Amino acid sequence: MSHGPRRIVCLTEEPTEVLYALGEQDRIVGISGFTVRPPRARKEKPKVSAFTSARIGEILKLEPDFVVGFSDIQADIAAELIRHGIEVWISNHRSVADTLDYVRRLGALVGAAAKAADYADALQRGLDEVAAASATLARRPRVYFEEWDEPRISGIRWVAELVRIAGGDDIFPELAAQSLAKHRILADDREIIARAPDIVFGSWCGKKFQPGKVAARPGWESVPAVRDGQLHEIKSPIILQPGPAALTDGVREMAAHIRRWAERPHG
Repeated sequence: MSHGPRRIVCLTEEPTEVLYALGEQDRIVGISGFTVRPPRARKEKPKVSAFTSARIGEILKLEPDFVVGFSDIQADIAAELIRHGIEVWISNHRSVADTLDYVRRLGALVGAAAKAADYADALQRGLDEVAAASATLARRPRVYFEEWDEPRISGIRWVAELVRIAGGDDIFPELAAQSLAKHRILADDREIIARAPDIVFGSWCGKKFQPGKVAARPGWESVPAVRDGQLHEIKSPIILQPGPAALTDGVREMAAHIRRWAERPHG
């Protein structure tokens, strides 16, 4: 007999991706409009929310018995649904370890604890493989991860951790600990230039990263990443959500760029 909620609305992509991975997708009755993983979810499930807003009336029509969201940014959506008697879980995981734990907790909440534990263990093994391969590199690059361009916003905690697993060192570790983007704003480019990143990863929250614009910033011609053409886009869906995508495709894409950098001739 199946246990747990039967009609789930996912306000962000990561619970959708997790539930599909666990084979529990039949429980999902509504998803975020930003969902791209897995691709079939966009075809199969009605889209009822953005990130900071949701169509409350449409969600209520779906008669959910459980709604899953993420972070304080969705607090108003959660409060409105709670006032309508809906059970809501807002997770707030911000690190790699938290994300693996999130997979286990979500699985337990829907009655699929054993499958979720196995899936989380598989994700951890994948990360261990990336870390082991990266440990063989002869050199580690200094990495600047840019989450937004105007103003400059550096990477959040799980991104900085994945940069390290991929073989690099985030140049703003003190900012990565800040969960809110407004606390990771870099007011002065001189701070970035002074830390001389060897690689710049750009993931502008869904807006296309433009290496040419980065290279043309005043004073950036002295930055090693600009000088050596190491300006790379990591698409937002595979890195800016604390879910399976970041722990698989996101970290592996960064690791591939870092390996190519490490293996090229250095003067």
